[in-house]
Amino acid sequence: MVHADYIVKSSQKISHFLHRHEPPVLGGNIVILQNEVDVVTVCKPASVPVHPCGQYRKNTVVGIMEAEHGLTPLFPVHRLDRLVSGLLIFAKSAERAECFRQQIEANLLQKEYVAKVVGVFPEGEQTVDANVNFNAREGRSTVEVSNGPGKALPSGKQACTKFQRICTDGNHSIVLCKPVTGRTHQIRVHLKHLGYPIANDELYVSGDFCPRSSKGTSIHRETSLACSLPSSDPDNSAEADLKFGIDPMCTNCPNLAPVGYDGDEEGLWLHCVRYTGPDWCYECPYPEWASLDNVSGKKMKPDVPPEN
Repeated sequence: MVHADYIVKSSQKISHFLHRHEPPVLGGNIVILQNEVDVVTVCKPASVPVHPCGQYRKNTVVGIMEAEHGLTPLFPVHRLDRLVSGLLIFAKSAERAECFRQQIEANLLQKEYVAKVVGVFPEGEQTVDANVNFNAREGRSTVEVSNGPGKALPSGKQACTKFQRICTDGNHSIVLCKPVTGRTHQIRVHLKHLGYPIANDELYVSGDFCPRSSKGTSIHRETSLACSLPSSDPDNSAEADLKFGIDPMCTNCPNLAPVGYDGDEEGLWLHCVRYTGPDWCYECPYPEWASLDNVSGKKMKPDVPPEN
């Protein structure tokens, strides 16, 4: 500590310390599916981000894989939204990651997801070819389509997704989703565009939209890690101290608390099951909610037999 009139000398360093508690995540295990020489694949549980971002540093797939399995460095080949579960592929070297990147840029990869949607999804393959426009401030996407010849071109990025019903119980349907492109929330917003949104997707299932920044901050989870990290919004400290008490287990509290996450948050019924490349294929088991016997508690005959 020095006085305000102190003159910084050569080779001296000014340090700024800010303490936060990371947002907790659901306590599901990260299951290693395949551990090869240059590739590792895992089944990502919902609510855990893939890599450090925003308010997350330790509660990430990359962070947990390093802490619990000693696997580092890891290079994500693709990403999944925080609330989405399923297959994640990591390269163990920059060279292998670059090989995957080139295949992605050349459109040589096929991706498959399963979703549980509202209603009886139509039979046969359904294709949505509609631009997706992501609003970063609101944290949601919208579909933009052309209104015909002579009309203004739709904004957003070109996006295409193919869907096929696996089974239905009359109230919900399990749908196979094959995104041709990879836009933010593409599968979720394209399903909403068709009129069959993911059944537990609060962001798109109804017209009642509440921006994440205005949601409550009360949350209880099985796993919670604390860490110290730089912050770009120190002005929030006073407000956070008013809302949160001191954590008796933490020597650095009162803290800057995580904001913008509900206490009743759950994983989306959207799960990545397969990635296929020119000479490789990685798969992940179907989640419990996508079981043919678990849609409504009764056994149903599938329209499209699951491949794994």
